[in-house]
Amino acid sequence: MDKWHSLAAALDERRRASLYRQRHITSSPSSPEMVISGQPCLCFCSNDYLGLANHPAVVSAFKQAADHYGVGSGGAHLINGHSQAHHALEEELAEFTGRQRVLLFSTGYMANLGLISTLCGRGDYLYQDRLNHASLLDAGLLSGAKQQRYAHLNEQKLAEKCVVNQPKMIVTDGVFSMDGDIAPLLELSRIAEQHDAWLMVDDAHGLGVLGDHGGGTLEHFGLDAQQVPILMGTLGKGFGTFGAFVAGDERLIETLIQQARSYIYTTAMPAAIAEATRTSLSIMQCESWRREKLQQLIREFKAGAAQLGLPLMPSDTPIQPLLIGESAKATLISQQLLAQGILVTAIRPPTVPEGSARLRITLSANHTEQQVTRLLDCLDGLL
Repeated sequence: MDKWHSLAAALDERRRASLYRQRHITSSPSSPEMVISGQPCLCFCSNDYLGLANHPAVVSAFKQAADHYGVGSGGAHLINGHSQAHHALEEELAEFTGRQRVLLFSTGYMANLGLISTLCGRGDYLYQDRLNHASLLDAGLLSGAKQQRYAHLNEQKLAEKCVVNQPKMIVTDGVFSMDGDIAPLLELSRIAEQHDAWLMVDDAHGLGVLGDHGGGTLEHFGLDAQQVPILMGTLGKGFGTFGAFVAGDERLIETLIQQARSYIYTTAMPAAIAEATRTSLSIMQCESWRREKLQQLIREFKAGAAQLGLPLMPSDTPIQPLLIGESAKATLISQQLLAQGILVTAIRPPTVPEGSARLRITLSANHTEQQVTRLLDCLDGLL
């Protein structure tokens, strides 16, 4: 069997196991109602939690900045790609997060790779929640550190492991992207302080959504920069745009500028994206009704699901996983929903553990009560 036949055989095996992934082609902006493969569709799978991805003011800011800066940045931040728009966004995000400085990255994956591989190395102990995002786990592998994974949300197991081996860094998602649950940050911060370890929180799915002002899981728990010294956030979810950032101490940011390979050797995001994000950041903070409406929709969906006896996993965030179990069954239900004009993604291994395939339902402030009711009615007919 030559190399191409081996690839084909592996692809066939993924199909047989109901693990094959396919892309949906969209021809409309991100919103609850989209056009997918030429057909109108009601979407419950976007991370655009506050409905800012197609907000008129955000789009206008992008267009005006593109007229001024052009489409591409032209180079890395350390060459000629760091514009006034980038710098202003970093300063505004630093104020928003209560940190000394912020450093922009092109994606959250690259932010995590650069951060962890810069701060940890061979001989260091790195502790991660077992269900952390793939980018955090890959960053740990890249760093060469001795990576230890503790049971999901189990601070006691973490504490026990830390007694055996001195941790240099403890890393967790703030809101877990496939389960929707929230890390016990109060307990993790105490453990990190006790062992003189850095605590890093990837708050990609918490920023904008949690906290009175959208400050994420840290605002939700009332934690400051001393208790959680390293914060990573993405801009393509609650912010509705694109990119990522690391927020922290002056010394941390300067170290990343000097040493983080995924920062140094990558073209900067377009300045127009940075300018659009400045607008979405302002809206996020000022329009608290978006978070209030989102929480209302979450409560209504959970109440409706409970009445129908749907097997929702425990979550109080916009990520509402409906546990199915078998990959084939989850895929079938997703296809049946799509046939009724509703897009909900089936999440299967290796993204989630074996036997825990699910429908990852996500809610947006732009959804209506009627749309949520329609989703529940369709699910009731399939489960």
